[in-house]
Amino acid sequence: MGFRPRRLGKGSELSDRKEIPDRLQYVGKPLPLDEAVSKAKGEIRFLTDRVWEEALYLKLVLSEVPHGRVVEIDTREAELPGLVNIYSFLNTPRTQFNSQKWFVGQKGIEDQQIFSQTVRFVGDPVAAVAARDKQTAIEAAKKIRIKYESLPFVIDPEEALQNKVIIHSPSPAAVLNFECGDAASREKAFSEAFAVREDRVETPKIHHAALENHAFLAVPEANGRVTVYSPCQIVYAVRMTVAQVLGLPLHKIRVIKAPVGGAFGGKQEVTFEPLCAFVALHTRKPVRLELDRRETMLATRTRTKTIGYVRTAVNQEGKITAREVRLLVDTGAYMSNGAVISAAMGRKLFRLYRIPDQQYRAEVVHTNTPIAGAARGYGSPQIHAITEINLDHAARLLKIDPVEFRLQNLIHSYDSDPAGGPPLGNARILDCVRKGAAEFGWQGKWQQPPDAGRWRRGIGMACGTHGNGYYGAYQDFTTMTLRMAEDGSLILQACLHDLGQGVETMMKQIVAEVMSVPPAAITIPVADTDTSPYDIGCQASRVTFVCGACALKVAESLREFFIAEVANLLGCGPEEIMLKDGAVWAKGQPQEKRRYGEMAALLQQKRQIEFIRTLTYHSPANPGSYAANFAEVAVDTYTGLVRILEIVAVHDVGKAINPGFVEGQIHGGIQMGLGMALTEDLPFDQKTGAPKVEGLRKYHLINAPDMPPIRIFLIEKGEEHGPFGAKSVGELAAVPIVPAVVNAVNHALGTSLTTLPLTPERILSALNQG
Repeated sequence: MGFRPRRLGKGSELSDRKEIPDRLQYVGKPLPLDEAVSKAKGEIRFLTDRVWEEALYLKLVLSEVPHGRVVEIDTREAELPGLVNIYSFLNTPRTQFNSQKWFVGQKGIEDQQIFSQTVRFVGDPVAAVAARDKQTAIEAAKKIRIKYESLPFVIDPEEALQNKVIIHSPSPAAVLNFECGDAASREKAFSEAFAVREDRVETPKIHHAALENHAFLAVPEANGRVTVYSPCQIVYAVRMTVAQVLGLPLHKIRVIKAPVGGAFGGKQEVTFEPLCAFVALHTRKPVRLELDRRETMLATRTRTKTIGYVRTAVNQEGKITAREVRLLVDTGAYMSNGAVISAAMGRKLFRLYRIPDQQYRAEVVHTNTPIAGAARGYGSPQIHAITEINLDHAARLLKIDPVEFRLQNLIHSYDSDPAGGPPLGNARILDCVRKGAAEFGWQGKWQQPPDAGRWRRGIGMACGTHGNGYYGAYQDFTTMTLRMAEDGSLILQACLHDLGQGVETMMKQIVAEVMSVPPAAITIPVADTDTSPYDIGCQASRVTFVCGACALKVAESLREFFIAEVANLLGCGPEEIMLKDGAVWAKGQPQEKRRYGEMAALLQQKRQIEFIRTLTYHSPANPGSYAANFAEVAVDTYTGLVRILEIVAVHDVGKAINPGFVEGQIHGGIQMGLGMALTEDLPFDQKTGAPKVEGLRKYHLINAPDMPPIRIFLIEKGEEHGPFGAKSVGELAAVPIVPAVVNAVNHALGTSLTTLPLTPERILSALNQG
């Protein structure tokens, strides 16, 4: 009576699972977010809303120099009433760690510590003040005087590659290579190519701009334990790093996920949890740290700045015969995820087009700028911006329609990964492009003559791909426990990290569909390292595909167990048991229908059993999710301002568990991608190393009035190992929109702009040069 998936042959589509009715009751329905009303009413309290008796307040002191050695910390003026202590490298652990590591045994360069005597960027934490109230902490922090021995610094990653300034070790700090084909055949393809297009494409350092700034709370417990509350994406990674830095066993650290007011990868890595835990244990007082916007922008994480050098060879028929991509990755002052994200970008590069000979080489460099870390798409927005802009330029060189050019070269369903990664699965990027072009009216718009007035219209499109977890690269498993309470309600014990995207609601929909109960009858406790089964967190677009599959299977297991026990009680075969809407009965005996709770309580008394199942699920695949975006823009040639007129977004999602959530993710991803393409940047002064932007006043986000009409279409052809055929969308949503908009601007103006964002200054400069 379980829900068993059919295996798919090539070219097949995933139909509804065997024994599931054609009309699913909960899956595929746009149910509202569970906590939407509670958040609107202010009933859900974020960390900054919580009042914790006797809590000390921490305030950071950040470096005001880009590179220097601390020679004196003068705290005399900071000795205010209410001050408890001042922390720096002088009195905190000096343990080195890597903030992006997410599982025990993972390798990575460990070059950070809570505080370092050598600061490496403006915003590097130098000290922290602990005080009995927030205002005292702020005032005391202002009065601390730091003396530095100035050291040479470098802001430009291309200059850093020349080893003019050494921050940690000679550049590059890491080098990664991936390829398919071989050097000889690749060089032959370039020499015999009908056309070769080369580009240098630069993507910016970006702030995540979550509504909630970073906040932390640490509470000392009995027996030397400490509990850390963090709006994080991986509670087990926080526990691991805090334990490492403090030199404590894992069982001495408890981490509880707090409600999250936006993350987008910015709360994936460990930042100030070790500091808070240390101060809490040192003072034996609860400790809270609330960052302001400047501190969040400078002292947490940013999107990785990249510079890509691309060379693409095409034949006369428009087939790509070879491509070389060299990437310069600016990881900022510390390694963090510099090497890992470079590998991720390389793997994604090979999973979109059928290119027989391709080479990817990434060089990771340090600059005296804030640390680059995880950000929505984990490198996909950068690598696809770089390559999709180059492909549009190649199409222009060939005088071929960019849509037709891509259709000739895109991968097909069930292609193999030419670089040796996991199979691509039921990849439907061709469907995305064809559907998008038709809905957008691409052919008619493409054939229109160019504008000649002040306002120039243009269209652009681009493709993108992203993964569904870590299978093929790192460990990827999760464990869940599902229990039926005596009243028939269900408790799903899982280590889920809802960041506002509706993870818990979606998991309830999956379990509800299998168990035939309303989602409101299911509870999912918050992620807690003391009580939640292990999971590696909300990252890598793995939650729907991996965690969702685990929720499905543990529900199937409980359903089968429940049916078997009911059949035994009623003296019939399991195949005769019917479950619907929280009621159970034997086929042909509807008059004996009982609610789940009544039956569970009866069986508990008679059989002395608990209806509970625990299951560990290992992901068996990592297919690609795919999308194509189409954009129409109007560019004001007097001011350089760009107005987005329309966007069509088509996404291959396998199956939308909750279509409303999927569309919400796409809208949000497009907003972020528009910022990356047109307005968002964290620049630093090359002469002083100082940030040019330290708050949202000069950080130009795409706001609601700037958002264009967006039409969304979903390709739902199913993915074999996904729950009900589903696969990821959240990170992919921010990927193809970036190059689609850049390509549209270049089409409107006849330019070849490749440095992002396309600010009015850059657009006007290109027009003046033209």
